[in-house]
Amino acid sequence: RNFANKLWNAARFVMMNLDIEDIALPEEDKLAPEDKWILSHFNAAAESVNTNLDSYEIGVALSTLYNFIWDEYCDWYIELAKASLTGEDKERANVTQNVLAYVLRETLKLLHPFMPFITEEIYSGLPGTEGSIMIETYPKASDALRFADAANMDKVIDAIRAIRTRRAEMN
Repeated sequence: RNFANKLWNAARFVMMNLDIEDIALPEEDKLAPEDKWILSHFNAAAESVNTNLDSYEIGVALSTLYNFIWDEYCDWYIELAKASLTGEDKERANVTQNVLAYVLRETLKLLHPFMPFITEEIYSGLPGTEGSIMIETYPKASDALRFADAANMDKVIDAIRAIRTRRAEMN
């Protein structure tokens, strides 16, 4: 229930902040470090889900999706994207909207076998999606979404987590 609620709220946030007609990934040189980070992590999640489904490790595949959606997409990327969405740079906001929507759409496709009703409902509200999510191509890992400099963002996030942990320990 909590996960479905988190997914629904994330989708609502994304759709409320979209003013694009169709979802398209921007060129690599226009992507910010956080965009490359989430695309790389999505790519790794897609690869892991496909590998685990092929070996009938359904629980592991679902756990991968759960962690990606909850921890990386919702807790980090959406929060990082808010600054770009509300900023003055319209081109940057457009790139962020496309990345937000692309990752959401493709993640819904990965999640569809596990949660068909909610993923179908959210998918039908995304721009440029016609028909059912059920007949869409299931996402696979892509070399185009592997960014070597995405590890730099991992270091930033680890530092923020360490600061938050230390602050909580010190009250």
